[in-house]
Amino acid sequence: MFESTLTELLYGKGAHANPVACVEDLPAGLASRTIQGFPHSIWQLVSHMNYWMDYELHRIAGACAPYPEHASASWLPESTPPTEADWTQAVTRLRELIARFADLAISGTQSLSREVKPAQGQQSQHSSTVGAILWQIAAHNSYHTGQIAMLRRYLAAWPPAAGGDTW
Repeated sequence: MFESTLTELLYGKGAHANPVACVEDLPAGLASRTIQGFPHSIWQLVSHMNYWMDYELHRIAGACAPYPEHASASWLPESTPPTEADWTQAVTRLRELIARFADLAISGTQSLSREVKPAQGQQSQHSSTVGAILWQIAAHNSYHTGQIAMLRRYLAAWPPAAGGDTW
């Protein structure tokens, strides 16, 4: 049961928007626009989500890079607008990474309960499993996908072509 719920959350079922559907129809110019009072563009949010999904997949595989010293390491600088090719690559990467997490989610309870080595000293205080990392990624992506949905509304680009709640 947890596996199907987790997969649904990764792909944005129920009250959660689908992260890929929220970005796949945007042109790079719109994805890189910023809104006054909000610190990140959609481009930066997608890149940030990709950064952490890639990081956690490496950690699960036992090949983790050192934990970033500062949060800024997981964010693109504001002055880095994407080309259409850059943006397409980021959206493709988002789709691929979510699919890899979905594959892990359906891998079975034994795989999900496997302990994962901490990436930093602070994490060593808490037990971490593949399943716990998947839940954290689902929550992280849902949070940022909500930000993307709000930015799209401000940019008069909601709902996405694939659909989305408009109430």
